[in-house]
Amino acid sequence: MWVKIALLGEVTARVGERLVDLGTPRQRCVLAALAVDAGRLVPADRLMSRVWGVDAPRRGRAALHTHISRLRGAFSGALAIVRRSDGYTLEIDRPDQAVDLLRFRALRGRVRGVADDPHKVALLTEALALWQGPPLCGLSGEWVNSERDRWQEEYEAAERDLTDARLALGLGEELVPPLSARAVRNPLDERVAGQYMVALHRAGRSADALDHYRQLRGRLVEELGTDPGEALQNLHQQILVGDPRLISAHAGVATQAVVISRQLPAAPASFVGRREELDRLDATLSLNSAADTAPAEVGPPGRTVLITAIGGAGGIGKTWLALTWAHRHLDRFPDGQLFTDLRGFSPTEQVVTPDAALFGFLTALGVAPHRIPADPDAQAALYRSLVAGKRMLVVLDNAATADQVAPLLPGSPTCTVLVTGRVKLASLIDRHGARHLQLDVLDRAEARALLVARLGMDRVAAEPDAVDELVALCGGYPLALSITARNAASHPAISLTEIAAELRELGVEMLDHGTDSSASLPAVLSWSLRRLTDEQRAVFGLLGVAPGPDVALPAVAALTGLSLADSRRALLALEEASLIGRRAHGRYAMHDLVRAYAATTARDLPDNMRETALNRVLDFYLNTAHNADRLMEPTRQLLPPDSPAPGVHPHSLPDAAAATAWLEVEHINLLAAQRVAVSVRRHNVVWHLAWALSTFYFRRAHRRDMLDMWRVAVDAAAYLPDPTALSRALRSLGFACARLDLYEEASRHLNRALDLAVRHHDSAEQADTHLALAFVWEQQGDDPRALDHARHALDLRRALGQPVLEAVALSQVGWYAARTNDFDTARDYCHAALTLHRRHDNLDGEAATLDSLGLIAHRVGDYQQAVGYYYQAVALYRTQGNAYHVADTLDNVGHPHAALGQSDRAREAWREALELYREQGRDNDAARMRRQLDDLG
Repeated sequence: MWVKIALLGEVTARVGERLVDLGTPRQRCVLAALAVDAGRLVPADRLMSRVWGVDAPRRGRAALHTHISRLRGAFSGALAIVRRSDGYTLEIDRPDQAVDLLRFRALRGRVRGVADDPHKVALLTEALALWQGPPLCGLSGEWVNSERDRWQEEYEAAERDLTDARLALGLGEELVPPLSARAVRNPLDERVAGQYMVALHRAGRSADALDHYRQLRGRLVEELGTDPGEALQNLHQQILVGDPRLISAHAGVATQAVVISRQLPAAPASFVGRREELDRLDATLSLNSAADTAPAEVGPPGRTVLITAIGGAGGIGKTWLALTWAHRHLDRFPDGQLFTDLRGFSPTEQVVTPDAALFGFLTALGVAPHRIPADPDAQAALYRSLVAGKRMLVVLDNAATADQVAPLLPGSPTCTVLVTGRVKLASLIDRHGARHLQLDVLDRAEARALLVARLGMDRVAAEPDAVDELVALCGGYPLALSITARNAASHPAISLTEIAAELRELGVEMLDHGTDSSASLPAVLSWSLRRLTDEQRAVFGLLGVAPGPDVALPAVAALTGLSLADSRRALLALEEASLIGRRAHGRYAMHDLVRAYAATTARDLPDNMRETALNRVLDFYLNTAHNADRLMEPTRQLLPPDSPAPGVHPHSLPDAAAATAWLEVEHINLLAAQRVAVSVRRHNVVWHLAWALSTFYFRRAHRRDMLDMWRVAVDAAAYLPDPTALSRALRSLGFACARLDLYEEASRHLNRALDLAVRHHDSAEQADTHLALAFVWEQQGDDPRALDHARHALDLRRALGQPVLEAVALSQVGWYAARTNDFDTARDYCHAALTLHRRHDNLDGEAATLDSLGLIAHRVGDYQQAVGYYYQAVALYRTQGNAYHVADTLDNVGHPHAALGQSDRAREAWREALELYREQGRDNDAARMRRQLDDLG
């Protein structure tokens, strides 16, 4: 049973002879929004935008699904609306026959391949007959209004094409009335004027034809400062002399004022991926909404030329994307395509001026060079006049500034413009409603597809590990991948494994090409630096050697020695040049290859500048980390680092929550800072960074990072004058080993630390080391030995007169006493510890003691009290951000819940503990928790 959907008039549908009840206007709009792309996937977000615009209901997707379900029912299975990949497809046989709009476009497309005029007349007549009134009649909304206007322009273009075909057949007088009305509606359209003049002349009204020419010329001179085009002038001369060829059919009368120019370079041969970006360009083309754009200089009110600015770093693939999309949509631009390379970033530095680009466009559009006005504004006006009403694409490649682009923008809403450039053309967005599309690197699958396209599937499949390494080393950077593929293709006898090894060793130098700068990543990136100031180039180089994968503004200020305001301006300039990218929460990052190139430019800076910059940023990170540690654990023994270098201001952290958040974001950079400190022999920074991060790493269960950091710090401690530095480092390293179940190594480091503390008569360090040894023996199941170490620690701390540290030792003695079933002793010690912790506001210690009291209550059978103690501990650990102990205490609380028959509560606690153990990489604990849950049933 055939299906017909009408959009050119009232929206209707028929199945056979049956008129389908399409329901409400909103539901008919859903059908129309699917039918315009029949046979193609329409993403749900795009569909909602078409139907509701900015007023989509809160449960828009549910409403959309309801409308689609009702439409399926209305068609009774005669057509399918299929959901795929977060979108819908209207599946229908022969969409270009079933949907009148698509039929109209298909007929127009066939005309371009037809040579004889009678056939053209037949096709265009059939196409125009499909129109039964204003399109999408009865519907409203932004998308509807936009599409209605655009389709109306297609209708008028088809009318002009039909008139040309009829004139070529010798018709004239019968065309005068419709052309007269059309000329009134389009007073500056030289194509319509030429058609009207030929029709008048053939009707015996040559004087009227000449008079119309005089009126048109007067308006062009007055409004645009230019004469009619050469084609119309020739026609005027033919009428003046009574050229008989104007009367005969097939005379080839030149009524077109604009030559169809097709300037696009060839499409890229091996373009891959970019589906999301191509879809966004498609959406821009189909959603020319007045709500999204600014008013234009020329064109109907509320409508403007479609402009998309594609931004991104050099070599990221902007031009390839623009050309690929353009070639895939040539049918949408039957009146021609203009292209110019504005050379905003090129090795020659010869930027194309707007008047030079306009001269090229005007000659391409058929204007004789001697007729092009000298005044740039007059050139722009003539250009806009020639493309008015035309369905044309204008590609402005490699733009440097918005001022370079603005004069080249058409004024007609029928035109589409693609601009590519390394800078974000802000005023183009603000003043002309351009949509910005920032291009990033290819994902792993796209990068692999590029190598397959260049090297062939067989070679890629033969060395999958080498291919994965090449993709990772290139970081998805299209130019880097292309250079690597070219190197591999040029040397088929060399394995990809060897090429990957060279790239790993040489880095960005492997991507250089001495003779062809456009095929060299460093050269392409260098062109972006030419428009930067010396200060901005210095900032770029210093960012290349800064520790860590990204950086925040305060760290940039420390690195560069600039004020916050000047640092922000420099970062903005680098972001505008697409050399860095801005991430959430005010952080900035470079692609690894751009960063490697930046590091090479840093070599050109004075040595003292690089050294001073690294010392400043190390001081910034260390002192801020120290302040964060002090806020997180106020009772911890403070070991302040040296004062920061002059002009370095640690980041302000108001409270423990802010401190934890800062460390969460920066801890990767802090690890990198420690590695840099090792390389520049800042041993004090190496040691103090490890000390400042210990509390955070413990609470967040970053066990491997803690181990790595203290191993480096032990080596650095040997260079420090403080004799206790090494014992503290060994003790911390031993504790980190114990957290990773490396008990033999942990005992070795801790016993060495204890010997050093005894030798230097450091009672505090002896106490801390005894507690660490207690933990090691506990983990190995020797609770009596653990208790013995805890008692040693308590005796030492009592002698020191440090109540908070004494409370910690009291709590530990209580814990181990409970584990050895001495519950009365355990309870007494824990209550004493709890009193001291609360007196001195030591929340972390209070939580640990409550956890111990929970264990005691559980062991003596008071399950309800145990549950209460445990949940108090969990609440305090959460306020401290101590995820490590939250997991352990949730593990503990599940047991009294189970003993009380509260299986659901036990399951809830253990599931959260399981998730935390997995996040923390505590595989043994996670496996044990999984078994407990299975046993619980």
